[in-house]
Amino acid sequence: MNNFNDKVSFIWKIAELLRGPYKPEKYGDVILPLAVLRRFDSLLEDTKPEVIEKAKTTDIEMILNRMTGHGFSNRSKFDFNNLLNDPDNIRANFESYIRNFSMNIREIMENFDFDKEIKKLDDNNMLFLVIKEFAQIDLHPNSVTNQEMGYIFEELIRRFSENAEAGDHYTPREVIVLMTNILFNGLEQELTQEGTIFTVGDFACGTGGMLSVATDYIHEMNPNAQIEVFGQEINPQSYAICKSDILIKGQKEKNIVLGNSFTADGHRNEKVRFALMNPPFGVDWKKDKDQIDKEVKEQGFKGRFGAGTPRTSDGSLLFLQHMVSKMQEDQKGSRMAIIFNGSPLFTGDAGSGESEIRRWLIENDLLEGIIALPNDLFYNTGIATYIWIVTNRKNDDILRGPIRTGKIQLVDANGFSHKMRKSLGSKRNEISKSDIDEIVKIYGNFKENEYCKIFDNKEFGYLKVTIERPLRLNFRISEERIENLYSESAFSNLYDQDKVEDLELKKTTLKIKKTELTELEKQYKGKELQDSILNTLKPQCNNQIYKNRDEFIKVLQDILHDLKLNNTLFKAVLMGLSERDETADYCYIGKKKEADPSLRDTESIPLSIDVDNYEFDNEKHIKKENQNILDYVDKEVKPYVKEFWIDHTKTKIGYEIPFTKYFYKYEELRPFVDIMAEIQELEKEIQVEIKKVLG
Repeated sequence: MNNFNDKVSFIWKIAELLRGPYKPEKYGDVILPLAVLRRFDSLLEDTKPEVIEKAKTTDIEMILNRMTGHGFSNRSKFDFNNLLNDPDNIRANFESYIRNFSMNIREIMENFDFDKEIKKLDDNNMLFLVIKEFAQIDLHPNSVTNQEMGYIFEELIRRFSENAEAGDHYTPREVIVLMTNILFNGLEQELTQEGTIFTVGDFACGTGGMLSVATDYIHEMNPNAQIEVFGQEINPQSYAICKSDILIKGQKEKNIVLGNSFTADGHRNEKVRFALMNPPFGVDWKKDKDQIDKEVKEQGFKGRFGAGTPRTSDGSLLFLQHMVSKMQEDQKGSRMAIIFNGSPLFTGDAGSGESEIRRWLIENDLLEGIIALPNDLFYNTGIATYIWIVTNRKNDDILRGPIRTGKIQLVDANGFSHKMRKSLGSKRNEISKSDIDEIVKIYGNFKENEYCKIFDNKEFGYLKVTIERPLRLNFRISEERIENLYSESAFSNLYDQDKVEDLELKKTTLKIKKTELTELEKQYKGKELQDSILNTLKPQCNNQIYKNRDEFIKVLQDILHDLKLNNTLFKAVLMGLSERDETADYCYIGKKKEADPSLRDTESIPLSIDVDNYEFDNEKHIKKENQNILDYVDKEVKPYVKEFWIDHTKTKIGYEIPFTKYFYKYEELRPFVDIMAEIQELEKEIQVEIKKVLG
């Protein structure tokens, strides 16, 4: 076992020993923590005698950790080899061995929930066998460097993740490689500078695959580069795997944090040069809403979510804002990539949380490009996915590459994949190295072609303008219109027959509560009021039609005077007796014509002027667009509507990115004659088959 593949294959064979008590998708629950422990055991081998001796006189972990040179220690007399000397007590000794690790390693094992697996292995008489097999693997640093061990661990993670049914915490390696290549595209000079410290973050890091690939990419460009990674993960086991990987590679394990990025930012004061993320699609953040709303109210743009909050059923754009909050605000700035499904492109109307977040992103010139990925790339979903590239330092120097300031690039990479020989969950396609190279080339060239479109920022913005038309009603007291009262909620809600029958049954069976008794009495009174209104109106039925609302209001007030209705209920009766009539008088509120809600319309008008700088209140820019609005309305509304006005108080700026619209390819329909000929041919075949059945 002198090379990488031998070691991975050997460990994989150990996993196959678990068949029976464990399903294949659960092998990783045992093998990954044991691989971690075996590596740590090997790393501590040379200093173990000194540490055990020192531990007799001190229990200060910092001192023991410093002695090992690895940032962790173990004061147990046991190791993987001498554990085998006492098979009868293997479980107790192994648990004691783990308990004697330093706190950081114990925390990793707790998040692996490894105690449960030790018990299960022991109950199935497999614990001794598995430890014996792992003891045969030479993972001493003289044989396996930190980088090599990192590759081994990553390969195991990949295999176990592919084997899992859900694949919730794993992004296919080729997708991460594509993201990384896009992220670092054009930065070769920066990446090869000696003495530079590179910071990389993933704030929904799962098992740490993105951090690993980004680190490897930088090291390939600059073997001596100093790289510091930062991650946060909410799933305990994924966190344990990621933290183990970081420790194995000799990086700072304190930079990997367990917790909810929305409510407990584990890197509150940290900024990173690069970031990659694949947050869960459509994550519900209802349980976090109070805390997030509090941050928005108290901190605004000094916090993370000042631009707005999306609907609680999908927190994707919260992850985007959280990631952007980690950007460095220096001359180099930051560059980041995040994977989304299609929803963040267009969900939400103008003025909604989603649209406002897109507006904040685009008007601040933070969105560099979006790449549409092929379908069926991920293990747990086959839906359309996109990589968003975000930066606060778009290139504006022609000597360093294409000018991207004020521009957004869209790349359709849907066709750059090929079918896998065997599907893995929902993953049916994969991207080859040549596919990756071609996509990166298209993105880097920044030239429009079949797969690439380039737009000014303003082209994704629009004005949502409200067109109002006057309310004109006639009124009449008739049996038909009295029946319409039940369509007015304020009237119909006075009495709910189904609710009353349910409450009466509870009362009869003596199961009714005090609050329900009160509600029943309220329903009875509501029914009395309904009947009173109807009985008062019915004798007044006639053929007279009133075309002036104010005149009819006086008539109705006189009729219903004794009932003393509140304003809401009176208005409900008034509207129930009304009908829209273009020949009637206008309805007024004060001296202004009242708008008819049923005739209200909205127009989406493209922005005509670039937004200078993002402002939370966009009233100034809306005023600049006033002539644009008037010109559009004169052309598109005035010829078709007799009387209308623009309600400027309701005008909003919205942003959406209708990606597929820009790459739509019209396919000419087949000639009608050909379709009919095919149908006739099919009918003949059907008749032949029917004759066979009927004999």
